[in-house]
Amino acid sequence: MTIVESEKRQKLALEAIKQAFGTESGEDNVNLFVEHHIEELPQNYWQQYLGGDTPEPAAVVDLLQLRSSWGQNDIEYFDFTLPGEVTDYVVSVHFDSSGDVDGVSMES
Repeated sequence: MTIVESEKRQKLALEAIKQAFGTESGEDNVNLFVEHHIEELPQNYWQQYLGGDTPEPAAVVDLLQLRSSWGQNDIEYFDFTLPGEVTDYVVSVHFDSSGDVDGVSMES
C-alpha cells in the first residue's frame, strides 16, 4: 500500500458516504448511523463537537473520521466513526479490486 493510494481511497470513501447520506441507498448505513447517534449521544457531546444541543444530520456526517483501513493491502475497507471514542459503530466503505467503491455499510 502506498500512502498516496490510501489517502486517495480515504477521500473517495468519504465522498461515497456523503453521496449516500439522505438517499435510499443510505437508509441502512449512513442514515441509520447518523439517526442512531443523534438519539443516543448526550447533548454535551454535540455541544463539544458542533456547538449545539441537537446537530443537523449533515453536520454529523462531516464529523466522521477514519478509524481504520484494512483488508487486502490495508486499502480494501475504510472504517469511519465519530471522534472521541463514543461508539463501537462505524460506517465502512469497501473497494473492489479495481479501486472503485463497491459498497457502504454500518458495522459494529
